[in-house]
Amino acid sequence: MLRVGIVGCGKIADAHASQIQRIKGCEIVGVCDREPLMARQLYERFPIKRYFGDLEELLSDARPDVVHITTPPQSHFEVARLCLERGCHVYVEKPFTLDARQANSLVALANENQLKLTTGHDEQFSHVARRMRQLVRRGYLGGPPVHMESYLCYDLGQTYAQALFGDPQHWIRRLPGKLLHNLINHGIARIAEYLTSDSLEVIAYGFVSSRLRGVGENEILDELRVIICEEERTTAYFTFSSQMRPSIREFAIYGPQNGLLLDLDHETMLQLRCARYKSYLEKFIPPVVFARQHLANLVVNARSFLARDFHATAGMRYLIESFYHSITDGTPVPIPYREILLTTTIMDRIFEQIGSQRPQSRCSFEGHSTGLPNPTPRV
Repeated sequence: MLRVGIVGCGKIADAHASQIQRIKGCEIVGVCDREPLMARQLYERFPIKRYFGDLEELLSDARPDVVHITTPPQSHFEVARLCLERGCHVYVEKPFTLDARQANSLVALANENQLKLTTGHDEQFSHVARRMRQLVRRGYLGGPPVHMESYLCYDLGQTYAQALFGDPQHWIRRLPGKLLHNLINHGIARIAEYLTSDSLEVIAYGFVSSRLRGVGENEILDELRVIICEEERTTAYFTFSSQMRPSIREFAIYGPQNGLLLDLDHETMLQLRCARYKSYLEKFIPPVVFARQHLANLVVNARSFLARDFHATAGMRYLIESFYHSITDGTPVPIPYREILLTTTIMDRIFEQIGSQRPQSRCSFEGHSTGLPNPTPRV
């Protein structure tokens, strides 16, 4: 039986606890929060053995095998380091760490102690994302990716906006990338998965939308455009927006022969074939082909729904379960460490650039060449 602990008992901890209890062969032996009332409320709502107000007590008394860290990002590094030093495998919610230096340190410590480590890029493990990955691995693109486009929109909403903009001491404001630091991980990770080089050119531009300026917010950037170039091979565009409508979460990947279009909101995937039809057939056959693909997506989603495995956190469950299998069965970690480090490094370069842009600057792009530190071997 795998013994699991959770550190940080806010909203995201509910999702972790809910999915952990659905996985066979594990139990939540303790939860911890610096505010004991937060730990207690989680303990009372889920099948959890004990709750703590101190991390040291959780580690020494509950003795978990694996710890889920769901605290604000500023504490991820220190909490994860202590857990690894005490012999626990660690699942860290996104963002993994504040910067690449911390990320490399945790990966090195995990390898040194022969422990496993992962981060909460659970959107990469939704049903449709896994189907896309299988097609890419089978060679559907016809070769290595040529270009990728990742779109990530986020509706701030009235409640979220009031909590953030009304509190000058909000923890998000203290992140190196502020709001973007807490939100863009999924969109960047989708690109990082298919990059193969450690030497990248990253060009970023961020700005405060007119909507936020209209309510007096001049510090929080909520619009971001990024170009990523990989040694004159693969290129990628990343767009984050709180203002685009419709609000989308999409990922497109193009190879030398075919492409794939992933829609995470609608859980659909389209296969984009390069084959052309003669004359006016080009105007009639492709719409029929796409209609059949949409119908196939409907059937697949319906089957998942009837199997009671079609919910917003299905990807989280798959990621957690895969991570646990890597611990108990010695299989590879579900997210290679190189992808985690590359995602963190790209984010570092983005925040360096948008942090140096003056608030009144207008689309003056700056390039920044970056190379990853020496590759860390996989566990």
